[in-house]
Amino acid sequence: MTNVVVLVGSLRADSINRKLAEAAIHHAPEGIAPSVYEGIVDLPFYNEDIDGDTPPASAVAFRKALADADGVLLVTPEYNGTLPAVLKNAIDWASRPFGASPISGKPVAVIGSAFGQYGGVWAHDDARKAAGIAGAKVLEDVKVAIPQSVVRFAETHPREDDEVTQLVQGALTALAEATAEPAAA
Repeated sequence: MTNVVVLVGSLRADSINRKLAEAAIHHAPEGIAPSVYEGIVDLPFYNEDIDGDTPPASAVAFRKALADADGVLLVTPEYNGTLPAVLKNAIDWASRPFGASPISGKPVAVIGSAFGQYGGVWAHDDARKAAGIAGAKVLEDVKVAIPQSVVRFAETHPREDDEVTQLVQGALTALAEATAEPAAA
């Protein structure tokens, strides 16, 4: 079983991106177990002063969830042309401790939806960049940016959309395949 931690960049309960994460969970291919990690809301803003010998309990729990996962799926909207602060903050916490972080070498894919005509590609590019700098093995070929989300999903849940189903299954399959690849030397 491939364990995938899903981090949603929108905290809003009725967020399209939260629903997109739900679609990924609902339509996960056999052998892949994605689950949303809700605790990123509890992470304080990253501050090296509080990340010493006794980091906050929320950071310890988050890092353990990442360490226990085989891969990470970031599901993000676009806020003011970039990724939401809550998701960037989670990536910052995941990047430490330097040299031994729980995201180091871990396969990461980025998907999401936004109201605009490009579906949040700037946010997705920034999320891939930040995760890569943090040490993750970013799957650059996985690109799922669903445009005009408010209109497209006004009367339907993303899990009921055949195209979304195929896209999220493809992203999860790519993550599972990446976990089977040996780490680069």
